Amino acid sequence: MNYFSISFFSSRAMVSAARVGRQALSILACVALSACASNAINRAPASAHEPWRPTENQASAGLDISPPDLSGFSIPSVPALAQVDSGPDLDTSRPLQLPELIDIAQRENPQTRQAWNRARQAALATGMVEATFLPMLSANVIGGYQRTSQPLPLQVGGYRNFDTDISGTVPALALGWLLFDFGQREALLEGASQLSFAANVLFNAAHQKVIRDVTDQFYQYNTARMRTKLAREALANQRKVERAVRDKLDAGVATSIELSLVRQAVAQAKLNLVDNEGLERNAYLGLMSALGVPPTTQLNIAPVQTRALPVATDPITSERMQQALAQRPDLVAAYAAVKAAKANVKAAEAEFLPKVYLGAVAANSRISFDVRGLPGLSQTATSSGVLLGVTMPIFDGGLRQARLRDAEIAVEEAQQALQTQRRDALREMVAAETVLRSALQSFEAATELVSTAQTTYDASFDAYRSGVGTLTTVTEATTDLLEARQARADAHNAAMAAAANLAFVMGRMTTPRSSWLRSP
Repeated sequence: MNYFSISFFSSRAMVSAARVGRQALSILACVALSACASNAINRAPASAHEPWRPTENQASAGLDISPPDLSGFSIPSVPALAQVDSGPDLDTSRPLQLPELIDIAQRENPQTRQAWNRARQAALATGMVEATFLPMLSANVIGGYQRTSQPLPLQVGGYRNFDTDISGTVPALALGWLLFDFGQREALLEGASQLSFAANVLFNAAHQKVIRDVTDQFYQYNTARMRTKLAREALANQRKVERAVRDKLDAGVATSIELSLVRQAVAQAKLNLVDNEGLERNAYLGLMSALGVPPTTQLNIAPVQTRALPVATDPITSERMQQALAQRPDLVAAYAAVKAAKANVKAAEAEFLPKVYLGAVAANSRISFDVRGLPGLSQTATSSGVLLGVTMPIFDGGLRQARLRDAEIAVEEAQQALQTQRRDALREMVAAETVLRSALQSFEAATELVSTAQTTYDASFDAYRSGVGTLTTVTEATTDLLEARQARADAHNAAMAAAANLAFVMGRMTTPRSSWLRSP
C-alpha cells in the first residue's frame, strides 16, 4: 500500500507538472501572437510624407524591387504586367470598310465578352433558383476511434493499465425537401428569369453600342484625315502663290513685303498641317480603342466617299417615337428590372408564412468495443426515418418587415429609373434628329460655299498673276477656300455620324451598315 500511495502521488505530480507546462506554452503563444499583431503596422509606410519602400519579406517572387528603379514615390515593377498584347491577325493588305471594322470590334472588343459573361451568369442564377424546387440528397459518413487507458492500483494478469478501444462508422443518406413555401421560390424564380432576360437584352445592347462607337469613331477618323488632306492641299496652294510672288519679284513688279506676307501664309499652312496630322493620329487611336485592338495595330482604313446627301427631313412623328421606345434595349431591360423588383416583394411577403419540409435519413452503423484481455465486441445496426415538419417564423426583431420595406423601395426606385430613362430616351431622339437636320443643312450650305470660294480663288489668283490683283485678296481667297472645303467635309461626315446616332437612339442599329442615310 505504501508503494501504491507513493506511485499515486508521483503520478499526480507529473500530471500537475504537465498541466503547468501546457499553460506556460499557451501564455507564450499568446504573447508571440500579440507581438505579431502589433508589429504588423510596420508593413505600412513609415510616415505620411515619406515614400514607402518594400522590404525583402514584403516583396513576392513576382516583383522586381531593384533599388535603382525605386526613386521617389515609385513602386515595384511587376514583370507579368509588362506583356504587350500583339493583337489579332488582321488583313492589312486592303482598305477595310465600315462593316468589316464593326465585325472586328464585335469579335475583339472586351465589352461584348463582358456582356456575354453577365448574361451567362444571370442564366446560371435562374438555374440555381430552379434547383431549390428539387430535393437535396447528401451522403454522410461519420467515423471515430477512442482509446482510453486507466492505471490499475494493482497489477492484474500482468497488466498495470486497463485499456479500452472503441471504433465505429456510420454511413448515412440524408434527404431534405422543401415542399411548400407559399410561392416564395416561384417569386424568386420570376425575379431571376426577368434579370436573365434583361441581361440577354443588354448583351444585344452591348453589340449595338459597339456598332455605334465604331461607326462614330470611323467618321471622326475620316473627318480628321480629310482635314489633313485639305490642309496639305492648302499648303500646296500657298506655295503656288509664293512661286507667283517670287516670279513677280524677279520681274521687279512685287515687293519684299509681299514676299514676307506669302512666306508667313506658307508657315501658317505648315502649322495647320502639323496640327491636323496630330488630330488624325489621335482619331486613329480612338478608332483602335473602339475596335478593341492594341493601339499599335496598323490597319488600312477605307475613306468615306463624298456623295450627295438628302435634304433635311421632317421631325420624328410620335408614332415612330412610341415604336422606338418599345424596342430600345435599355428601356426593355429597365422594364424587366421593375418586374424583377416586384417579384422580390412577393418573395419577401412569403417570409411571413410557414414552410412545409420533408426530411428522411437511412443509416447503417457498426461499432466495435475492445478491452485488453477480453474478447472484442461489435454491433451493426440499420436505421431509417421520415420526418414531415412545419416551420413558422414568429419573432425576428423586425428583420422580415425591414426586408419587405426594402423590396418595396426597390420597386419604387426601379419605376423611377424607368421613367427617367424614358424621358432621356425621348430627349435623345429629338436631339439626334435635330443634329442630323442641322448637319444636312450645313452640308447643303457648305457645298454652295465651296463652289463660290473656288470661283473666288481662281479669279483672284489669275488676277494677281496678271498683275491686276493684290496678294491680300489671293491669300484671303486661299484661306476661305480651305475653310469652305473643311466645312463641307465636316458637315458630310457629321451628317453620316448623326444618321447613325439617330438609328442607335431609336433602337434600330442592329446590324452593321455602310451608311444610315437614305439616298436622295
